[in-house]
Amino acid sequence: MKMNRVNLYHVRMALRSPFETSFGRIDSRDCILLEVFAGEGDNEVVGYGECVADRDPGYSYETCGTAWHILTEFILPSLLGNEIPEAKALSAQLDFVRGHQMAKAGVEMALWDIQGKSKGLSLRDMLGGRRSRVEVGVSVGLQESPTSLVKVVERYLSQGYGRIKIKIKPGRDVEDTLAVRQAFPEILLQVDANSAYTLKTAEVLKALDNQDLLLIEQPLYEDDIWDHSKLQPQFKTAICLDESILSARHARQALEMGACKVINIKAGRVGGLSEALAIHDLCHARCVPVWCGGMLETGVGRASNLALATLNGFTLPGDISATERYYFEDITHERFVLNPDSTIDVPTSAGLGVNIDFAALERATVNKTVLKSS
Repeated sequence: MKMNRVNLYHVRMALRSPFETSFGRIDSRDCILLEVFAGEGDNEVVGYGECVADRDPGYSYETCGTAWHILTEFILPSLLGNEIPEAKALSAQLDFVRGHQMAKAGVEMALWDIQGKSKGLSLRDMLGGRRSRVEVGVSVGLQESPTSLVKVVERYLSQGYGRIKIKIKPGRDVEDTLAVRQAFPEILLQVDANSAYTLKTAEVLKALDNQDLLLIEQPLYEDDIWDHSKLQPQFKTAICLDESILSARHARQALEMGACKVINIKAGRVGGLSEALAIHDLCHARCVPVWCGGMLETGVGRASNLALATLNGFTLPGDISATERYYFEDITHERFVLNPDSTIDVPTSAGLGVNIDFAALERATVNKTVLKSS
């Protein structure tokens, strides 16, 4: 496929309610939507990709600003007008750019969409998935108090979510978790620290080791594997790595060191679906469970996550909540709805299987630029 033109949209969407983690509180979510045109005339195909970098550098050093710069100054100029054999080949063509995985992943997602539309195949089928629906859960941000947290969790359980993840940080960890567990002793429950602890301060989390948690996610530094390998043997509960895993190489190192027992796979974090597949295959071969994390995606990224989560190794519920969980208005016509069994249906149309609501996109766009091949 040959990319002829790319429209970049810096999108900002209001959240239904504030979302707070250990690194901050947000009321809206930023991302970059890529609209990629490939082919010519009647054979032109348009694909969409979502770069999940946010406005602020809390979760990652990548932001919408850095991604915009890298995309417009380096990545896209190197690709426009040149032949790209298939989406999986993109990584090798972008070896000259160090890091910036989220920017790369946004481009690759659009290429998968184009490839699927050209071949009449859904993303699920191209990735090798088999499920028609995937099991999901909901991620609950920090609340004002343990009491208010329990009320929020109760509301999501009443909506049909079968797995709950709560955010924790020092001073808002043991009491919050115990409150939820005591109120709902049978639910699937996990906690996410987003790198808020050190080896020393993580001692407090041992109080959670007998609470039958699915996992404790990313307790230590975002760039750490070694200290996690010291922490995991102290817990019977599985440590799950998220921010620390930026590639299949990192995943292999973490497993060889015994740094975790579960890995959260986010295609955006690791540079795209191809690398996400490599991590999945590595973990599946070693009988290590994986699950699909979320980055508050629009319908574009949510469709991609659902397709990825159909692979056999995704044995834990993903953070792929229903559209209405986050947004008053999405930028796709499709709305992803929670089924009574805490699953969401996977798109089956060609490519990502979603269609852009251009009126909604226009309302959400704060900046736009067009790049063309010379």
